[in-house]
Amino acid sequence: MGRLATIGIDQTDVKILQALRSNARLSYRQVAEKCGISAATAMTRIKRLEETGVIQGYTLRIDYEKLGYDLTVITELTITKGEDRFVKLEKEISNYPGVCLLYNVTGSADGLVVAKFKNRRELSKFTKKLLLIDYVERTNTHIVLSTMREDLNML
Repeated sequence: MGRLATIGIDQTDVKILQALRSNARLSYRQVAEKCGISAATAMTRIKRLEETGVIQGYTLRIDYEKLGYDLTVITELTITKGEDRFVKLEKEISNYPGVCLLYNVTGSADGLVVAKFKNRRELSKFTKKLLLIDYVERTNTHIVLSTMREDLNML
């Protein structure tokens, strides 16, 4: 709880976040019931969590395999040196179809891209597109064989 306290989050806020994570469509009254607080308290706290940026939005969890996205890949990127290169890379590829996550990382690679594709042809097209960017030196793509857990929510 130490890190949460430094940003003004207490156990009630954590309970609210957990309730909304399980179903972001809950009403203030439903959140209050799940958390053992009043609806007014739930509303006030949720609004504060939104205003402070802890809650950045509400979204859906989608089973992409049911939509035909059978390939999940993790691609390591090696880019030429230069401070602004990763910023340019982010602007260039974050809107490519299939891109889910883009990280600037430490280690042997400079970046990691997590993406989903319907077939090998889409993956091939994506990889070739990456390699056409003049400051991308190399890619190393890993195809996910099975998903053990796919959830960015930690609470």
